[in-house]
Amino acid sequence: MEKILSYAHKLLENKITKESICVDMTIGNGHDTLFLCKHSKFVYGFDIQDVAINQTKLLLENNQINNFQLINDNFCNINNYINNKVDAFIYNLGYLPNGNKDITTLAKDTLKSLKKSLKLLNNNGIIVIVIYTGHSEGKIENQKLQHFAKKLDQKEYDVITYKFINQINNPPYVLAIERRK
Repeated sequence: MEKILSYAHKLLENKITKESICVDMTIGNGHDTLFLCKHSKFVYGFDIQDVAINQTKLLLENNQINNFQLINDNFCNINNYINNKVDAFIYNLGYLPNGNKDITTLAKDTLKSLKKSLKLLNNNGIIVIVIYTGHSEGKIENQKLQHFAKKLDQKEYDVITYKFINQINNPPYVLAIERRK
């Protein structure tokens, strides 16, 4: 079976082309951004932490990648930066790995950004969200995202989850939303 992050990347890879516009809503250490840059035309990346912006910029430059724009702002402000259609989004929620665990994505901001992302999403486009429920805000995000996703119109969206149910310590899982044709 695919591990969570490799499954998230596989979902994206099946949807994007060298002409795709993508957004990494939580760049963190830059691995999802790098993946998207290698497979698409252009990538926007958001993070509220300077350290994430700097680490990602360094990773991309070291890989000779230049098809990106990193934005040091909350992802719920996406509409201040992007107004063209997007083929794929990825969210990797929670806190920066090896960073300050007190700085996390917040359910209210995640939902606000997700609603805006859905408006920008192209037909056949995908939003992949990796959800971590092992911390208190992650539990809240999980509940709110599940509630929101279940209400999406099945005529317009397909929604799936991919998770391991026999692992300890609240493993992350994938919630994916695909806009139908």
